[in-house]
Amino acid sequence: MKVLQVISGMGLKSGGPTTCTYNLLKGLQDNNVEADLLTFDAEADDEIISRESFMKILTPPKSPRYGYSKELKEWLETHSDYDLYHTNALWQYASHAAAVSAQKQGKPYVISAHGMLYPEGLKKSKWFKKLALGLFQKKDLVKATVFHATSAKEMMYLREFGLTQPVAVIPNAIDVNAFSKIESKQTHRKIGFLGRLAPIKNLELLIEAWAKSKETTQNAELVIIGDGDEVYVEQLKNLIKVHNIDNITFTGFLSGKAQEKVMQQLSYLVLPSKSENFGMVVPEALAREIPVIASKGTPWEELNTEHCGWWIDSELSILSHTIAEALSLDETKRLEMGKNGRALVENKYSKKAVSEMMTIFYEWILSKTKELPSFVHLK
Repeated sequence: MKVLQVISGMGLKSGGPTTCTYNLLKGLQDNNVEADLLTFDAEADDEIISRESFMKILTPPKSPRYGYSKELKEWLETHSDYDLYHTNALWQYASHAAAVSAQKQGKPYVISAHGMLYPEGLKKSKWFKKLALGLFQKKDLVKATVFHATSAKEMMYLREFGLTQPVAVIPNAIDVNAFSKIESKQTHRKIGFLGRLAPIKNLELLIEAWAKSKETTQNAELVIIGDGDEVYVEQLKNLIKVHNIDNITFTGFLSGKAQEKVMQQLSYLVLPSKSENFGMVVPEALAREIPVIASKGTPWEELNTEHCGWWIDSELSILSHTIAEALSLDETKRLEMGKNGRALVENKYSKKAVSEMMTIFYEWILSKTKELPSFVHLK
């Protein structure tokens, strides 16, 4: 079995899709699956996650919006020995070209939409996506052999979009061993947010909740890790001034050792997003044994069921109460929640566990005779 995964970029600034795709590829290779990844090199202000031999790296396209590349088209035409194609994300030339290549050869192809068919995602750049649907994207979706969703919620949106093919619900992969456990007890509590600073992340609600819980939060610190639109970031900082808050810190974009140093100081991670396809920062925090507070806009009900955090409604009073509860929690209980989170990730979200599921999925697609895997849904 020889598989080609395709994605338009693997830069570190791309966040979740970069990390989970790389982890999956590494896991597949550990599982003796011959899998390559076709992608474009990172832009000058970014860095690609890896340059290993399985990474087939091409020159970035001049126009990033659609990303047309003659070089990629020719590469696909001259490398036609793959049994299965797996495209990542929508609306870009790289995934479209791979779908066309598979169609021409009569080869099966998988689409991982990475949340791009969520209603919130479809509203962004609406005119471009409407045009793309008419020109190529709808055809690629309709002709896909199967789909990969990271959660039952994403599968629901695939169905609502009218896609009737089989869907495999397989979570994103985490390299658990890449994250050091936080062993020491903490006296000064810090809650962190990690991600792109954008309105969909609901950071205004987080700041309002922090202010509302001032009796508890005044002895703690909120650390916001990431960057985003300058106007939006300035709005957040002005909101902090309005509430006269002096214990919220913006670190800007961090990666590598700089990010890890800050993460190792956190008592909790919070993700108050209005909508989130997966939220890679959640299992990455849990792997570090950091309990998580996440909104029900994320697919993380297991925070409640596995006793490793809080999965809550995106309401000011509820988030405020939860922050106060977390900051007041006995340290022994907090550490216990952290260990529960690490166990959850090791058992369900490790690259070993996820790559084994994906291997079974690939084998099922190619064999046409194997028994239907339990995580593949026909309706």
